[in-house]
Amino acid sequence: MAALKDVPGFRIGHWTDEQAHTGCTVLSFDRPTLAACDVRGAAPGSRELALLAPGRAEQQPDAILLTGGSAFGLAAADGVMRWLKERDRGFPTPAGTVPIVPSAVIFDLMIGESSWPDAAAGYRAIDTADELSKATTGSVGAGTGATYGHVRGTGNARSGGIAISQITLDQGTLTAVVVLNAFGDRATSARDDPRKALLGQLFVPPTGESTTLMACVTDIPLDHNALQYVTVAMHDGLARSIVPAHTMVDGDIAFAVSLDNASSVRLGQAYRVALAAEIAVESAIRELTAAH
Repeated sequence: MAALKDVPGFRIGHWTDEQAHTGCTVLSFDRPTLAACDVRGAAPGSRELALLAPGRAEQQPDAILLTGGSAFGLAAADGVMRWLKERDRGFPTPAGTVPIVPSAVIFDLMIGESSWPDAAAGYRAIDTADELSKATTGSVGAGTGATYGHVRGTGNARSGGIAISQITLDQGTLTAVVVLNAFGDRATSARDDPRKALLGQLFVPPTGESTTLMACVTDIPLDHNALQYVTVAMHDGLARSIVPAHTMVDGDIAFAVSLDNASSVRLGQAYRVALAAEIAVESAIRELTAAH
């Protein structure tokens, strides 16, 4: 992986349980952000995603949590919120600030011991968050128990993990963080396409055991409409590098975050950023899977 460029206002922190093969990853933002998300597949696990939909009153997260542990792992968000609350970070209300922490999970309960990240794990992950140039990838944080390639049958799945890719566009930077935990697999050629083998048999995939999580963070000023287009393009990057994607057993979720909000963005600029996000997601996944 090429050396990552630090982006002011954006940090990444991991908490890893190597014995239980699970963990969580926090994307922490030091300044106001604007975010959108898009969910594909039939088996997502999430918290607070509705806040990021078009037309909502508050679309500015203080952090984003990516976590293992399936629905149990969402408890790690409580620790992230506590850390932010201690620093008076969050949406202002008459009763004090309320931190906004959209969260998404992968299913890793069948890897290692039956355990999952809790509030203490989430607190630790954001408390140790550091600059991008110091970020670790692979089987760490939310990617610790991640796997992919289940489409090729029992025993053929491989370790997934976290991958990070960056693209420089004009004077800005776009960073893609991917937790690869997919039912599908890479296809090195048309002959190697794993989807074809499924057509000749009655195949029942394992329900709800896969999900790829993606987050693209940029310091390029974008509005919410542009960010929504970015999330769609991110899913295209996933579908170009993992097949099949967005299945009935995946719960793929894409977040797009701008560290510099814009009141409006020209269509041409929004298209360029979305295309960069698609390429960054695809590059991150291909780099991770190329090692296997």
